Amino acid sequence: MWGKGAALAFLAALAACAGPAPEPVPPPAPDRAADAALQAGPAVSTLTVEPGDAAAALASFVESCPKLLARSDASGLTRGEDWREACDAARVWPAATARDFFAGYFEPVRVAQGEGFLTGYFEPQIEGVRVRTPGYDVPVYAMPDDLVRQPHYAGEGRAPLGRVTEDGRFTSYYDRSEIIDGALEGRAPVIGWAKDPIDFFFLQIQGSGQLRAPDGSVMRIGYAGQNGREYVAIGRVLRERGVFQPGEATMQGIVDWLRANPAEADEVMNANKSWVFFRELTGDGPLGALEVPVRPHASVAADPRFVPLGAPVIIDAEHDEADGIWIAQDTGGAIKGANRLDTFWGAGERAKEIAGGMSSEAEVTLLLPRGTLARLRAERQ
Repeated sequence: MWGKGAALAFLAALAACAGPAPEPVPPPAPDRAADAALQAGPAVSTLTVEPGDAAAALASFVESCPKLLARSDASGLTRGEDWREACDAARVWPAATARDFFAGYFEPVRVAQGEGFLTGYFEPQIEGVRVRTPGYDVPVYAMPDDLVRQPHYAGEGRAPLGRVTEDGRFTSYYDRSEIIDGALEGRAPVIGWAKDPIDFFFLQIQGSGQLRAPDGSVMRIGYAGQNGREYVAIGRVLRERGVFQPGEATMQGIVDWLRANPAEADEVMNANKSWVFFRELTGDGPLGALEVPVRPHASVAADPRFVPLGAPVIIDAEHDEADGIWIAQDTGGAIKGANRLDTFWGAGERAKEIAGGMSSEAEVTLLLPRGTLARLRAERQ
């Protein structure tokens, strides 16, 4: 029989042969806020909220309430009835004390420690007409009838978008380069014609905008759908090519490069296979994903899996202009994940300037109806 020393020596040798223990595999990132780390956030009274910003956010919140009360919350954080008390109070609350409303009817919550990243968007106005005329050759397509979700889909999440071929096969929908080459001619309605392909490319990224005709008339267009192909940020494409260093790829810088390099511009833009379809809007502002008008310095685009659409969020950003209360009323193809937000700045050159330069880390505090955090914690036990 072995002695204790021999046994220990054998075990030590065996451990040495086995090598180091494998690194533990990290758990997958949660795909919605209800499954993410949640914690109480700082009190509203301690955060930077100007009275005017709070009043604008209150007005936008009131517009959001009918949708909040009726729609299902993809984040899993709230139920429609959770918002009723705050919505009833908001309808009659005086704008002058809007900050007190947000402090009294909501509790601050941080999702994944609240560490976030901001960009900005605006409502661009580009040259365009309703009826094709010489020099206006970029089609503004409405939704095509043959863009459908995959039939009999058995996978997870929503069925992918695509088209059914003549022989009955489901396949991906036409990408940007195919559409530019004429794949949708005669297949999709055209509601207008833009003059400049680069201007229209960036209007598609914004998701809404205005077509301004030579006679001064304006047609407002808004997001109707997308071809189901992956959105690719061309700023990243240009960084990978060494054109820009990290942090240098502003919207205006990208536009300037595309105009200075026409031989390469189409190839770079076509790296983003996504194509946005539009509809004409007749209201007083561009509509967000919540189907209510988005307002400057009041509306923000968010990932609905992490922020209930219609909910208030407080931003404390490196860019002080973005500080304050915003209402999540929109979504975006590039706006994915916890605390990833896209702030709306309105129309005009000043809005374009602010939005184009908005690239900022931020602390994000989500405001949820009182009692939500306690209920969620109880449900997890």
